Amino acid sequence: MTGAPPTSPSQVPVGVDPTRPSIARIYDGFLGGKDHYEVDRAVMRKINEAVPEAVDIARGNRGFLNRACRFLATQTKIDQYLDCGSGLPTAENTHQIVQRSNPDSRVVYVDNDPVVLAHGRALLEENENVHMVEADIFTPSAVLGHEVVRRHLDFAQPLVLLHVGTLHHLEGDGGPEVMREYIDALAPGSYVVFSHFYDPQVPELTEVAKRIEDILVHGPMGAGRFRTRDEILAMLPGLEIVKPNATTGPGLVACDEWWPDGPRLTPLSKAARCIAGVVGRKP
Repeated sequence: MTGAPPTSPSQVPVGVDPTRPSIARIYDGFLGGKDHYEVDRAVMRKINEAVPEAVDIARGNRGFLNRACRFLATQTKIDQYLDCGSGLPTAENTHQIVQRSNPDSRVVYVDNDPVVLAHGRALLEENENVHMVEADIFTPSAVLGHEVVRRHLDFAQPLVLLHVGTLHHLEGDGGPEVMREYIDALAPGSYVVFSHFYDPQVPELTEVAKRIEDILVHGPMGAGRFRTRDEILAMLPGLEIVKPNATTGPGLVACDEWWPDGPRLTPLSKAARCIAGVVGRKP
């Protein structure tokens, strides 16, 4: 939660309402970014008051994204990525990770937040293999039919679809239908990288999840559901789930437990156990 909001109207990107909190700006704030406003910091303060270790959710989610991208870039021959709900540019973005292994990898980011779009397009100006488009990621047809997406990604070949920390902001029970439409559009051999706020259905962890959910859902955000294992896996129909670490079979785990970079010397916080990640392959 560093930095300060723009102080003059000319510093606010077109289309941004600085009186309403933004999912992307709040997430960026928890990761240490500076592109947020007082209204965003107010939500962050409420979350921190309710769950002081809530920052572990954002950090765990980002770490999972980074490790999953490294895995797919180095262990598969896939060179095209569709990153839905990419959020504000931060250290180690998807294209930076995958292009380190293959500079020719193509990445298309999708978001509809004006701040994300403005910063993303500025960052990507000189990278001809990376593009950012504006679309509603909860309307798959708008993304899959977007002319920039179709021009730069070949859906007849395997690609990586990323929905990392997105579907928990979709109200109602439409998540499985949204993801089914995306998955149906993928060629066999494609991968899906997915994370979601998680209710482990363990009393002491569910209590933490519900505290944060109450602030997000019943506050100005109006969204941020923590769902159970079965509810999350229902959003990934027909996928072969990749084994998430060396000690378990295929499944869904806390983001920090998905192929960590080394042995864990300290226990995960309760909050860190309330964001789960999974990688699946379309057979």
